[in-house]
Amino acid sequence: MADKKIKKVVLAYSGGLDTSIILKWLQTEYQAEVVTFTADLGQGEELSPAREKALMMGIKPENIFIEDLREEFVRDYVFPMFRANTVYEGQYLLGTSIARPLIAKTQIDIARKVGADAVSHGSTGKGNDQVRFELGYYSLEPDITVIAPWREWDFKSREALLEFAEQHQIPISKDKRGEAPFSVDANLLHSSSEGKVLEDPAVEAPEFVHMRTISPEDAPDTPTIFTLDFERGDPVAIDGEALSPAALLTRLNQLGHDNGVGRLDLVENRFVGMKSRGVYETPGGTILLAAHRGIESITLDRGAMHLKDELMPRYAELIYNGFWFAPERLMLQAAIDFSQEKVTGQVRVKLYKGNVSIIGRSSPYSLYDQELVTFEEGKVAYDQRDAAGFIKLNALRLRGLAKRAKREA
Repeated sequence: MADKKIKKVVLAYSGGLDTSIILKWLQTEYQAEVVTFTADLGQGEELSPAREKALMMGIKPENIFIEDLREEFVRDYVFPMFRANTVYEGQYLLGTSIARPLIAKTQIDIARKVGADAVSHGSTGKGNDQVRFELGYYSLEPDITVIAPWREWDFKSREALLEFAEQHQIPISKDKRGEAPFSVDANLLHSSSEGKVLEDPAVEAPEFVHMRTISPEDAPDTPTIFTLDFERGDPVAIDGEALSPAALLTRLNQLGHDNGVGRLDLVENRFVGMKSRGVYETPGGTILLAAHRGIESITLDRGAMHLKDELMPRYAELIYNGFWFAPERLMLQAAIDFSQEKVTGQVRVKLYKGNVSIIGRSSPYSLYDQELVTFEEGKVAYDQRDAAGFIKLNALRLRGLAKRAKREA
């Protein structure tokens, strides 16, 4: 426990067993007034029980915050990330990582509103989320006190936690008394499952782990085809129907679910230094990534596209490691957003048994010139004989290397 006297702390509160134990622990160990903050990021759970549980544990009604952040999450975090075609280590669409800065930002906003001098989270000392939350806190409020119970308290086992819960009349659902098969984090972009039955990376994940998609083998035998409209790099309509960011991603999630799209079984490198195995489901995001690359393919210049692809791994690493509010991420975002000025148009998407295919693309800003690339007689703007000099100039250094090799042979 910190030496500093804490008067009021804002806790990121899910209403689950762990954060309920943390709530009571903060009250007993710090003698602090606790404010609970529950974020609705589209995780698909009823959030009113979190309010009821907080009230039952003595939290004042004015100190309970349940915030609907779905539109802000997709508009200001998910969509900017997808403008960069962001994937971590070539596969992971960063569904958990991108949610953390918004939670941290809102938590700090609430701390300012209620005059709290501390914030607290329920992340363990082994994971990435503790880093993401706390880098977010300190970026926005450099002098805030952060309480991370998993790094402070003396509980040595799950049994000790359950004993504390019983001692303080914290309700424990029956399944919590046994070993949970795996842990889950979910929001509107994805679900992630880790631990327990998934800890051995050599063993295939059981089908019951998947919650956002049907099995590709069980998907329909006929493909699903639809159009997705983009404006300045962001999706705005499906089959011509304009939708808000959250509503659009929800619709894409359903299309992906119904066609078995978006499953990923991954062993990743955590920022804290260890490897972990996770099963991720990102149905809407998987479709969006393919569609965005499809519209970029006809609207982005080669140099801009290739530079974006070079910058993306660095951008992805910044998000994964928790540096959303860092100046280097903001600098990269400015460059990425500039590249999207003409990324407007429509793609036709086909989903079939776990696969996403782009089968058509059009844009008023298309750089594709059919007359220029045709094998038939085309524009005089391109003289095929010019290619000989182009090739010889590019081969000049290679020929020099080859001649030297011959001399040394």
